[in-house]
Amino acid sequence: MLPFLLANIDRGRNHVKGVLKRGQILVDGKSETKFNAVLLPGQQVDVLSEAPLIDALKGIEILFEDDDLIVVNKEAGLLTMASQRNDHQRTAYRELTAYVKQQNPKGRIFIVHRLDRDTSGVVVFAKNEHTKFALQKGWHDVVEERSYLAYVEGKVEKEEATLTSWLKETKTHQVYTTPHAEGAKKAVLHYKVVRTGSQFSLLKVELETGRKNQIRVQLAEINHPIVGDKRYGATGNPIGRLGLHASVLSFKHPTTKQLVRFEAPRPKQFKVK
Repeated sequence: MLPFLLANIDRGRNHVKGVLKRGQILVDGKSETKFNAVLLPGQQVDVLSEAPLIDALKGIEILFEDDDLIVVNKEAGLLTMASQRNDHQRTAYRELTAYVKQQNPKGRIFIVHRLDRDTSGVVVFAKNEHTKFALQKGWHDVVEERSYLAYVEGKVEKEEATLTSWLKETKTHQVYTTPHAEGAKKAVLHYKVVRTGSQFSLLKVELETGRKNQIRVQLAEINHPIVGDKRYGATGNPIGRLGLHASVLSFKHPTTKQLVRFEAPRPKQFKVK
């Protein structure tokens, strides 16, 4: 495919690769983005003047957008951004990059913070580097509210509590609690029971610190692991996903300085009987 396009589009290698990546190449009417795709004799190749519009973003819903920010509700199972191990997978970052480029070919998306693959909810992306650095540099100062919904195993008897732990991480990236502060990171969260039943409970969790896997580890420590979280002691997964959802994020807008608040609805799987 690439040699054929280079021979027929006299705009340079980078331009041709960009045309491919943006889905502007049609082979027999179907989009083709692979540079090593095999062309057969008689196939018709068309070059679109613009990238095709995206009918729908997959796995994300846009909650807010302006010149500086895009705030989305990410579904469980979707990576925020790829790592070297999963560079080929679909991510929220790639979906939004394609989305902004259909409006402006020079448009870009910048990661501000992340959610784990199996956690759903509110994620903020910046549309320029200034906004990204402004939010990241003062994240703890600009964020006014950051709360999660945790769907946990068992009936939580205590209506509300503050959990304080010292966390460490093994070489295999397993986070665990330790009674000793030396070499550990302090983790503090507050929870309130939203609803409780005989088998499951729904908690509202507010983070005072943002440690890796903090909610998962601390709730498991009080014998109420998050549903579906086998890594931290859950006994089953009746909802087919991790029972953790970033429900609310409120912060000072880096440009307008106004307080903005975004909420992602509770996942329908989080049912307490």
